[in-house]
Amino acid sequence: MKILDLPISAKFERVIPKNAFDAYTNTKQKTLFKDQVLRITWLYKLSKETVNLCHDTIAEVQVFVVELKKWSTIKSILEIIDKAIPYHIIFVVRYDGESYVSTSAKHLQKFDENKAVIDHTFISAWFQDDALPYHINLQESIDKSYRDLCAQLCDRYIAASLTYAELVNEEIEIRKIKNEIKFLRSKVKKSKQFNKKVELNMQLKKVEKGLEKYYNIDK
Repeated sequence: MKILDLPISAKFERVIPKNAFDAYTNTKQKTLFKDQVLRITWLYKLSKETVNLCHDTIAEVQVFVVELKKWSTIKSILEIIDKAIPYHIIFVVRYDGESYVSTSAKHLQKFDENKAVIDHTFISAWFQDDALPYHINLQESIDKSYRDLCAQLCDRYIAASLTYAELVNEEIEIRKIKNEIKFLRSKVKKSKQFNKKVELNMQLKKVEKGLEKYYNIDK
């Protein structure tokens, strides 16, 4: 499997011991690492030194390949790794000939710059290893290259003019709207009073309308 079309100059290829994250895990989480993760490989490092691109706010991007013992999205495990490492990480999670890609927008904690806070996670569906649909297009800067991959992982058209910060903010807003839609639909389904159901449906339509602008390809 050719992972994300990266040059040999960016190859790092070091196995990271699972116990390297013990300081960030409780007993249950340590068991998750042991039971679900076969191997974590730090495969690529994108930086000025490795790909000869400048940067603005994103100095480095790491690519980790996480091989699994059993099928799982391992969301909580990826979050532990993400919070423990201050750099942006692109995860390629693999199991039995299939993979998915996940990466998170994050910022450093105000009072502890050794820990990160996740703002939003961009994640793909599972795909066959021999049909990799995503690529890191090295262009202009580390920031723009990373932004381009995040845009690929979105389920909507992303205008080229949209900055990385704007993209993240929009995805956070979309997540909030989708959660509100899910909540209102549940309330509509549970409501027994006709008038209340009508009122909730009106609220639902209004919220759904707010989602439409993010999926308008003419934006």
